[in-house]
Amino acid sequence: MKVLLFGAGGQVGRVLAAMLPQVADLVALGRDEADFTRSGHLADLVAEARPDVVINAAAYTAVDRAESEPELAAQVNAAAPAELAVAAGRAGATLIHYSTDYVFDGTKAGAYVEADPTAPLNIYGRTKREGEVAIAASGADFLIFRTSWVHAPGGSNFIAKMLKLAAERDGLKVIDDQIGAPTSARLIAQTTLRALAARAANNPLASGIYHLTASGETSWNGYARFVIAEAIRRGLSLKAGPEDVEPVPTTAFPTPARRPLNSRLSTAKLREALGVEMPHWREGVLETLDATLKELER
Repeated sequence: MKVLLFGAGGQVGRVLAAMLPQVADLVALGRDEADFTRSGHLADLVAEARPDVVINAAAYTAVDRAESEPELAAQVNAAAPAELAVAAGRAGATLIHYSTDYVFDGTKAGAYVEADPTAPLNIYGRTKREGEVAIAASGADFLIFRTSWVHAPGGSNFIAKMLKLAAERDGLKVIDDQIGAPTSARLIAQTTLRALAARAANNPLASGIYHLTASGETSWNGYARFVIAEAIRRGLSLKAGPEDVEPVPTTAFPTPARRPLNSRLSTAKLREALGVEMPHWREGVLETLDATLKELER
């Protein structure tokens, strides 16, 4: 199986680039090799590679900046995936693409299922939804995995940010009325490989959208408290403990882009299709925390 991976330098892309060579002939392209702002360029890359599977882990993810750069967000999140889908269809390849909980407005009482109506609150969510629609309309074989609150070691992730703030301040204020499931890039990559294995075994998932998140739920405040408590338990010295993380509403931190309050996604469809269970969000967070603490020791 030959896999062409776009977005190899991102959170999910980095993990995929490390895992995929174990199961496939991989061509991994980062930002320097694949220009998502140049029309026709991506299609040429697909035609040249002649892959069995195209994985798009690239996206415009600067949620607040997207409000002032709607054209760029639309090009990367909607037009480019549409081009990839058409090119994958021409090559007879399957397209695997990642989307977001932000396609919903967060007003539902329970967890969202794939068939629920979408109603994005911001430009980022709108452009990601436009990408979904374009892929589905392309006629290509595709899998879209919607996920939420993605984290991975390295860079400016939420876990590292909370540790930095807790080391500098006696107290923190963190939002407690947005609910979701922190999901590790590793879990997303592992599940993607399971989907590839099903395809290789001639038992592929049906084309469509699937929700892919860790199990359980928490608020950003609960997430921060958990990270700080576990870091202290591992010996890290911090000024602020979990009891010093004050819960505040979303309105306490006005941002250019509105966020959904409910980001819970039901994974029942995916679990049934693959015959797997999703690990609790705490498991992935602990993995990322441990990796982040090792980076801090260097």
